[in-house]
Amino acid sequence: MKKWKEIPLYFKIFIMMILGGIIGAVVGESITAVTFLGDVYIELLKMLVVPLVFFSIVCGVTKLADPKEFGRLGGTVILYYMITTVMAAFFGVLLALTVSPGKNAEGILGMAEEITYTEYSLSSTILSWIPSNIVKSMANMDMIPVIVFAILFGLCLVMIGEKNKSMVAFFEAGNEAMLKMTGLIAEISPYGIFFLAAKLMGTIGSKMLVVGLKFALADYCGLLAMLLVGYPLLLKLIGKVSPFQFYRNVYPAMIVAAGTCSSNATLPVSMKCAGERIGCEEKLYAFSLPLGATVNMDGFSIALGIIAVTALQIYGVPMTPMTVLKAVFMGLILSIGAPGVKGTAVVMSAVLFEALGLPMGMLPLIGAIWPLVDIGHTTVNITSDLVGTTLVGCKLGLVNRKIFDSDKK
Repeated sequence: MKKWKEIPLYFKIFIMMILGGIIGAVVGESITAVTFLGDVYIELLKMLVVPLVFFSIVCGVTKLADPKEFGRLGGTVILYYMITTVMAAFFGVLLALTVSPGKNAEGILGMAEEITYTEYSLSSTILSWIPSNIVKSMANMDMIPVIVFAILFGLCLVMIGEKNKSMVAFFEAGNEAMLKMTGLIAEISPYGIFFLAAKLMGTIGSKMLVVGLKFALADYCGLLAMLLVGYPLLLKLIGKVSPFQFYRNVYPAMIVAAGTCSSNATLPVSMKCAGERIGCEEKLYAFSLPLGATVNMDGFSIALGIIAVTALQIYGVPMTPMTVLKAVFMGLILSIGAPGVKGTAVVMSAVLFEALGLPMGMLPLIGAIWPLVDIGHTTVNITSDLVGTTLVGCKLGLVNRKIFDSDKK
């Protein structure tokens, strides 16, 4: 038992997913007699969705929107993070539509309750995001209006200045409590995933394995598109620097990111690369990199776009401009608001499914495949932070070009 506790959570999830799949395949449909325990895990995740998102976004806005703290430099960095996150979400959606991970697997998890979409209208879409009754939106787990209200509420807290101290402290404490609850529920993820995987294999079979492989393929194609196309174009066209030289400068941070799967653990190496290999001034990278490790998650945004399309295909929901727009919007908001704790992928995916009106049946697949794809996600996240720091530094004259272009050992 002591050795089991020392195993990383993602590896525990992977082990229990494999065991659950094997047991489910051997026992067959009779496994459903005990898989209600997996449903308990799903209900616990649903319990987290509204308060976790609400508290985390309000806290995030109160930290990011202070004009005295950020000014021109901070505004430029935040704008970059928002643009690349949206770009990443679009990459994820487009690649998922191309690879179609859920194709030929329609209905294997059941069909979603009928979701009716009126003829697409930008004005009606925007109106649907404005909560006429925030309590009702929270009760119905209508996530986009909840997110919009949280953003506006956080901005208003910033605008009232010193009077916000008690409220900000309340939301910070609430956010810490929700992160703690998320961590506790994440600790039981391996066992919840075990029962869900057993049910999947006992009642569905090997089709989900094909879905998982296609999901991973689409995910890595999206990550490579950002690394080999998106970021080089930004560096060349906006920063006027060599993308090849940039990657020579930052590869130590990319290696550490891939090895640790942790943006925070990679942060010291990223800051060292920014200062000593890129030539950024400390006042820039000391702000942009810690902020990026918290809110800039391009890799996760790509994955959310792919998860959305895959789930919509599996549940037989037609793709419309409205669903695509929702997927991209949720990729932006959830990647910014994602808490930096283990189990985030499953929790945020649950939020995404609620926003799209979908069941939670895909969560065990996401939990199982995440250790494989999260290597690429963290690498892209860290790279994006360093790209943004370099671009802002070049535009504001805060990068020493001699250091940037020098040969590195």
